[in-house]
Amino acid sequence: MIDRTHRFQGYGSLRFVYQKGQTVRGPLCALKYIVNRRRTTYRAAVVVSRKVHKSAVVRNRIRRRMYEIIREVSPRITAPYDLVFIVYSDQLAEVPAAALKAAVVEKLEKAGVLA
Repeated sequence: MIDRTHRFQGYGSLRFVYQKGQTVRGPLCALKYIVNRRRTTYRAAVVVSRKVHKSAVVRNRIRRRMYEIIREVSPRITAPYDLVFIVYSDQLAEVPAAALKAAVVEKLEKAGVLA
């Protein structure tokens, strides 16, 4: 899990990213991002809708796996970005860890978030 300082607080800040952020799409998930000059560090959120999977256990597993990968690559995040990962498919619960990490890192690099 990522540290408390790197989590979103409230729906208003998520809405800001949804409205003004840029998007990098993939087959299983997407990344919405924007630079937040008011902060000194990045913030990250993983959104997994009930449409993805009915079971909260599976949705939470996907969320935990994504947060762990974000935590691992966090030293490479260059600026105070607001990052929102939107998950489209429940296949992320069974994808091998290396493939999932490669997909997340690819989206972050395509967005220019990683150094």
